[in-house]
Amino acid sequence: MLLLTGEYQHVVDGKSRVLISTKLRSQIDADEHGSNFYLVLGANGILCLYPERYFEQIALAVAPGVAAPDEAVAFERISFALASKVELDGQGRLLLNERLRKRAGLKDQITLVGVRDHIELWNNENWERYVSDHMAQYQKQMSQARQIVLQNQNDEL
Repeated sequence: MLLLTGEYQHVVDGKSRVLISTKLRSQIDADEHGSNFYLVLGANGILCLYPERYFEQIALAVAPGVAAPDEAVAFERISFALASKVELDGQGRLLLNERLRKRAGLKDQITLVGVRDHIELWNNENWERYVSDHMAQYQKQMSQARQIVLQNQNDEL
């Protein structure tokens, strides 16, 4: 199982490269998850970096028969067109596709966020606003999740 965590501030350099933090990269087992990545425009227009084996699972998740035919065709067409298979260079930097970067509205100051099975790339100010806007909801859900875990532990005793 892949559990990417943390938030890391970085700068996009003049050649449109961003360093993928060693702390994030070390959480990914290349043998299990693949050594390459897919750069994808994800939900809510957020640019996402998926280990190759996870993206392959997502790309194949909406298969004919699972969704309405028109929806499946649109998903397949757009998801493959807007995805780029990428490699990190020897220093752990990712070259950002200029078109995807523009569609995601990424500027030079970004925050990389580990989100379970992928890394999201956010403008610093957008990430801070998102955290602020969703903090109360997060705290409530965290409290509920903790209560469920504690209850399950008590039930096992």
